[in-house]
Amino acid sequence: MNKKECFFLGKIVKKYSFKGELLVKLDTDEPGLYEHMESVFIEVRNNLVPFFIESSQLHKSELLRVKFEDVDTEEDADSLIKSNLYLPLEFLPKLDDDKFYFHEIIGFKVEDKNFGHVGVIKSVNDSTAQSLFEIDRDGIEILIPMNDEFISKVDKANKTIFVNTPEGLIDLYLDE
Repeated sequence: MNKKECFFLGKIVKKYSFKGELLVKLDTDEPGLYEHMESVFIEVRNNLVPFFIESSQLHKSELLRVKFEDVDTEEDADSLIKSNLYLPLEFLPKLDDDKFYFHEIIGFKVEDKNFGHVGVIKSVNDSTAQSLFEIDRDGIEILIPMNDEFISKVDKANKTIFVNTPEGLIDLYLDE
């Protein structure tokens, strides 16, 4: 299993007990979906290693208290702190038609109500205050905020996202 086939679930942030229990900060709006997993992949020295879960329960809403099989001491637990957790993509919950996961829309076309064909989404930049579509238009990068007010329709079947951006936004990238 490699990272491209998985999604980031969260990070082990600290020990919970002297018996090897750990607290995981989940990267999700719905932590309850992940409370009763059988296993996860933990990134250990750039490799994804499967770990089986003996028990887990939500702890203070956004943290998951986990006891992994064969992690029985503080030393075992220490070695996993700050490690990232991953699950295979097929474990992602299905979303409504108008919602999407970032990895799903790579390669989608973007059509603007006024401008027409904008380009193809090559990635999503979520390191800024507001996530951005990074669109390739014949070698020129165009950034459009992923704002509900701008997104008119998501057509998953035809791999197209329809947007209605403020006049002049796309032209900013094209006027040399």
